[in-house]
Amino acid sequence: MDRSYRSPIAYLVRSGFRQRCAADGTTYNEEVAFFERMLSALLFDLDGTMANTDPIHYRVWQTVMREFGREIDPVFYQARFSGRLNEEIIADLLPWLTQEENNQLADRKEAMFRDSAVTLLQPMPGLLELLDWIDQHGLKRAVVTNAPRANADFMLDVLAVRDRFPLVVLGEELSEGKPAAMPYSTAVAKLEILPEEAIAFEDSHSGVRSAVSAGIYTIGVASTHPPVELTALGASFAIHDFTDRRLLDWLQEMIAPAPAP
Repeated sequence: MDRSYRSPIAYLVRSGFRQRCAADGTTYNEEVAFFERMLSALLFDLDGTMANTDPIHYRVWQTVMREFGREIDPVFYQARFSGRLNEEIIADLLPWLTQEENNQLADRKEAMFRDSAVTLLQPMPGLLELLDWIDQHGLKRAVVTNAPRANADFMLDVLAVRDRFPLVVLGEELSEGKPAAMPYSTAVAKLEILPEEAIAFEDSHSGVRSAVSAGIYTIGVASTHPPVELTALGASFAIHDFTDRRLLDWLQEMIAPAPAP
């Protein structure tokens, strides 16, 4: 990969990024500082980022919670379910269950999700093209997720991208999952890069907090939360999916060779 980047100042001025930073609530100097770093890796959350799974999870959780006489609506779901580990969700909402019952319910819920998702799951628009772009430019990549291993394996298989991610970091297999920084800190350590050399894509509040806490430049994916919520938590800007021309142009300029003097 050619590591001779264009001048970040020249790019930001020419592309009007000063105005876009202002619109997104980030500062021009912050963006300049990032452009002066070397991009080595792109890190992806899974649920809600690589595929819009929240509608499926929401319907399954509705079914599960009705068994316990609880009704949930989209607002409650976003506040108490989205981006959290199953164990935490169940302990929070059904605290009388034993740990064994908690684990059994979590396993059953995820089996219900897989049964529903097998015919519904689709990659987020533009994801496969972005992975092709990553391959073309020799960048590293990883999945960083709070999903259980069975779900992560299932989703990567259904999306047909398992062989494109040699590293998958699972929050449930660490001492702390998202929103703690540990999942992303673990990813950059395993990739043998600095946090400043990575970009993370996240759709949830807990995911954005995790990536930002790890010192990683974070781009929100507004599939489950409004862009303003993601930027308020520290995402530098937000996209609706990976077809966003702003993202594609931004990445392309980052790796473009410097013009001859």
